[in-house]
Amino acid sequence: MKAAVIREVGAMPEVGDVAEPSGETIEVLAAPLNPIDLAVSRGLLATGHPELPYVPGCEAVGRTADGRVVWIYGGTLGRTTNGAIAEHAAVGDAHMVDVPEGVDPALAAGLGIAGLAGWLPLAWRAPLAGGENVLVLGATGSVGFVALQAARLLGAARIVAAGRSAAGLERAAHYGADATLRLDEAGDLVPAFREAFGGDGPSYVFDPLWGEPAAAAVQAAAPRATIVNLGQSAGATAELSSAAVRFKNLSILGHTNYLVPPDELAEHYRRLVGHAVAGEIRLDVERVPLDSVADAWRRQAEGAGTKLVVVP
Repeated sequence: MKAAVIREVGAMPEVGDVAEPSGETIEVLAAPLNPIDLAVSRGLLATGHPELPYVPGCEAVGRTADGRVVWIYGGTLGRTTNGAIAEHAAVGDAHMVDVPEGVDPALAAGLGIAGLAGWLPLAWRAPLAGGENVLVLGATGSVGFVALQAARLLGAARIVAAGRSAAGLERAAHYGADATLRLDEAGDLVPAFREAFGGDGPSYVFDPLWGEPAAAAVQAAAPRATIVNLGQSAGATAELSSAAVRFKNLSILGHTNYLVPPDELAEHYRRLVGHAVAGEIRLDVERVPLDSVADAWRRQAEGAGTKLVVVP
């Protein structure tokens, strides 16, 4: 069968012929590219990478032998065993969730890792109660774009979208942000974050960036604010002030989709897909043929600004 193949650590994928997977398999209908796929290929995860050469891809939507359309994700899929950017993929120890009938497979796939990363912090890890002032860092990426729409849907009072792409911030304003902030043009981020919320600072911070933006958000946050971190796009470390954390009684939480209980993951995936079908949450998806996976991989590394989904 045809598949994307990583032959060396850090190398771009190429399309090649590989053996059909064994055990329970799916016919892959759509397989998104995600930052975790690039991290695995570069050997950056503590779990390492599958034995070279390997097929990348930590999730997919596909059709089972009995005709069901399912989303598969988790376990060792694409992390230490072959992944799903291929014509067929082994289910192995991955979670398998039925996709609601009639949903576009590419959209259903894009709402997996990326969609849930934008949804779960606000709906499950530290659920919004309603009335929060929410700062969405990285709002111009797919994850942040879902998060700002989720914040609006879940009752946030004010939403400020922060990112580096002017076009992405225009989109954010159109789909729910009350204000936007260019991270690369704002100067000192601490007063900029405070002023974006009338001087009080955010009471909730959605953070896929870490690094300098997260440190500034901690300084700017209102007393008793919640900060949920789920990524490190701006840096693996952040210098945080102990005084800002303890004297404001901040809650700083971590989130990864991989530690969400399977039943909760399935419930929230179906809930998120339902919101998308109802037009309440939008995700821009770009379908990419398998033969163009190398170019899509490069664009993912550079920040594509849209959700890239390989359609074999």
